[in-house]
Amino acid sequence: MNTRVRMYSTGICAYCRRAEALLKARGVAQIETLRVDQDPALLAEMVQRTGRRTVPQIFINGQHVGGYDELAAIDRDGRLAPLLAG
Repeated sequence: MNTRVRMYSTGICAYCRRAEALLKARGVAQIETLRVDQDPALLAEMVQRTGRRTVPQIFINGQHVGGYDELAAIDRDGRLAPLLAG
């Protein structure tokens, strides 16, 4: 699987850890984690790209999926596997 996953995150975000666990359970080997709590420029980038200030914000192959709730919803609907397949 050659899927590119980027996730804006913080060090203490439980939903970020849940999103990471779900993605790994679906076969994602590597997640690029962008820590917005360590770099204010990343926070500004996330807000500019998503219009949101909450984490996680997840991108799969460049497509904004949303946060954990949206990720879990597309997994339940069966739309996550095709998205990860590219």
